[in-house]
Amino acid sequence: MTVSNNPWVHDTVRIAAIRQELPDVWTYDLELTDPRRQAEYRFEPGQFNMLYLPGVGESAISISANPASRGPVAHTVRLAGNVTRTLGELEVGETLGLRGPFGSTWPLDAAAGRDVVLVAGGIGLAPLRPAIYELLARRGEVRSLTLLVGARSPDLLLFAGELEDWRHRGIHVEVTVDRVAEGWTGQVGVVTLLLARLPLPHPAETLLLTCGPEVMMRYTVQTALQRGIPAENLWVSTERNMQCAIGLCGHCQLGPVFICREGPVFAWPRIAPWLFVEGL
Repeated sequence: MTVSNNPWVHDTVRIAAIRQELPDVWTYDLELTDPRRQAEYRFEPGQFNMLYLPGVGESAISISANPASRGPVAHTVRLAGNVTRTLGELEVGETLGLRGPFGSTWPLDAAAGRDVVLVAGGIGLAPLRPAIYELLARRGEVRSLTLLVGARSPDLLLFAGELEDWRHRGIHVEVTVDRVAEGWTGQVGVVTLLLARLPLPHPAETLLLTCGPEVMMRYTVQTALQRGIPAENLWVSTERNMQCAIGLCGHCQLGPVFICREGPVFAWPRIAPWLFVEGL
């Protein structure tokens, strides 16, 4: 549900906590200042919010929180543009505006009775994090649960402290890095190599969710198809310049698709024709 019935209306949120994840990535826990709205706020894994800083602008940020949590809502942000860099200058207790949640969701109801594989590249693990917690809550319904994570180097591994906890809670986690570092004893190479080597006893009954750089998702899908996973079982989370969040401004249009309204999560057959078109 959306917090406000009017998608243009911002709710005021207060920064409850800030955690540095990587040199340029921070997680902001945001709580609505209206207790009633905080209590009624709900989101589904895969959705995003629009974060608004007066005088600066607005930015679409994926929600990285546990959907079952009723406290502040986590947003993991790479400080890259004007809005996110200004957000990086704020401190705990300061306020900003929030619209949302918006967008489509990961198809977690389809995970029941299947093998589920999540493939994350870099900060792409943030939009998958709510799905991980939801799947852990439904662990008894899922035949197997695997998380494949790729990072440029060991020091750029997002949520590194949570990976071991997820292992203990029933997820098979594999990690790979592009560049080795002193003391690294794990795997080296792109994350698609992990998928190529992963045992898939039931490829036709495997559900794959992936998020990361566009080129990584393309190769992930290509590998999955080669391994026998049906195209309709492949889901990707896309990213474009979203400004209105309801499909009116056209900034996020990709071919005939409006990412903010119909995405960001898509079944691969729906979005594939447009991800391979130059200049879109």
